[in-house]
Amino acid sequence: MAKFSFEHAFEIDTLKRLVAQHQDSFRHQSLADLSYRGEPLAITAIELGQQDKPCPTVLFVGGVHGVERIGAQVVLAFLASLLNRLPWDTHLQALLKEIRLAFVPVVNPVGFLRGSRGNGNNVDLMRNAPIEASGKVTFMLGGQTLSQKLPWYRGSGEMEAETSALVKYVKHLQLESTSLLCLDAHSGFGLNDHIWFPYAHTAKPFEGMGYIYHLKRLFETGYSHHGHYRLAPQSHFYRTHGDIWDYLVVNNKGTAPFIPLTLEMGSWAWLRKNPRQVLSFSGYFNPQKPHRHQRILRRHFILMQFLLDSAYGQVLERVSPAQLALLTHDAERFWFK
Repeated sequence: MAKFSFEHAFEIDTLKRLVAQHQDSFRHQSLADLSYRGEPLAITAIELGQQDKPCPTVLFVGGVHGVERIGAQVVLAFLASLLNRLPWDTHLQALLKEIRLAFVPVVNPVGFLRGSRGNGNNVDLMRNAPIEASGKVTFMLGGQTLSQKLPWYRGSGEMEAETSALVKYVKHLQLESTSLLCLDAHSGFGLNDHIWFPYAHTAKPFEGMGYIYHLKRLFETGYSHHGHYRLAPQSHFYRTHGDIWDYLVVNNKGTAPFIPLTLEMGSWAWLRKNPRQVLSFSGYFNPQKPHRHQRILRRHFILMQFLLDSAYGQVLERVSPAQLALLTHDAERFWFK
């Protein structure tokens, strides 16, 4: 596994290399132009597949927190796999005629260069959206405005450039999609891999949880030996201010299904297996042993491919209003009773 220094970001270099090597295979754009110590940086979005008509879309996001490098690495590894398969994989070629794939692998490039959770202003981007939690939040962890020198700083009131760019891009994808599935890759919580869905700001049930329950059943029956994920609303674990996905859900004006999922990889298991990782700040969030690093990079490919295949099968679009009502009822009984 690559060793990371304070002002080096292997993930940014990898993204640049993929763009240079495969730019004829996809569309790419800068969502925001940034800089750090005179070095120009960009938040790069890459798109593959259908672009001429509204279609199912899957978005993979990584690198919201600069210290959680493994999230960006998982997204980049999956993107590289798709690009290398594209010349010969006829199933993938057919899939990309019907759906759109979007990738924003490194949302917080300055944080990656600084080796920090926050961006260049020390703002935690996942506490930065203009949405307030209802009820009590966990002190500090839920987002704070006391000082930018303390962790989980929410910012001074305006959305940071990185937050604004991601929000704007997701809203654009919503307008172009018959459904939008998002997977945002993080690390650093618990001994198990979690998949969280809205809400983080309230204990109120998410209106789209019937769709999520439907995906849950399909994944568990189709991939019965990959049920290691703990799927639940984030509020079941802790509540926060400023969650980007909550903000986008609450302000979603469209009618197409919009399902944001957060993959929270259980880095505490890596610490338990390799206690020496506590000697490195990066070790709290990223696997350090080469064999474990490789295992984590491939561990989530089946989940990510499942999201592609479910979009290709128009799984969300095919749910009738009557079916959705039943699924929502079952979801509420499963998660809230």
